[in-house]
Amino acid sequence: MRVQLEGQTLRLRVDEAELALLLAGGVAENRTHLPDGRVEVQQVRLAAQLDWRRDEANWHIGLPEPEVRALSMRLPSRDGLSFDIPTPGDAPLQLLFDVDVRDSARKRLHKPSEGDAS
Repeated sequence: MRVQLEGQTLRLRVDEAELALLLAGGVAENRTHLPDGRVEVQQVRLAAQLDWRRDEANWHIGLPEPEVRALSMRLPSRDGLSFDIPTPGDAPLQLLFDVDVRDSARKRLHKPSEGDAS
C-alpha cells in the first residue's frame, strides 16, 4: 500500500492483490521503520462505515465496504473514493482511496495471446 500525506490530504493506493485481500476480509498495511527506532503503521480494512483511529504509531482506517466493492466492479479506473473526516481544527482530513490503475489494467484487461501460457 502506498501512503501519501500532504497537508489535510491522506491518499491510500493499493494494488490488485491488496484489494483482493481487503475484499476477502483482510487488512492492507504499510509499515515504515524510522531512524529513531519507531515504526509507523497504517492499516486499512473494510468496515460498515468510515472509521479512523490511532493508537501510538498505528493508524487504523476502516473504509465503507459497499463503496469499495462498487469501486472494484468498475476497475480499472483513475477515479477512486474520497471521504472527509472531521478534525478538531478548521479543515477536515480528506481521505482518498484508489487502486493502482496500471496494475488493474494489467490484471483485468490483459488478453492472452497465442504465445502466452494458459
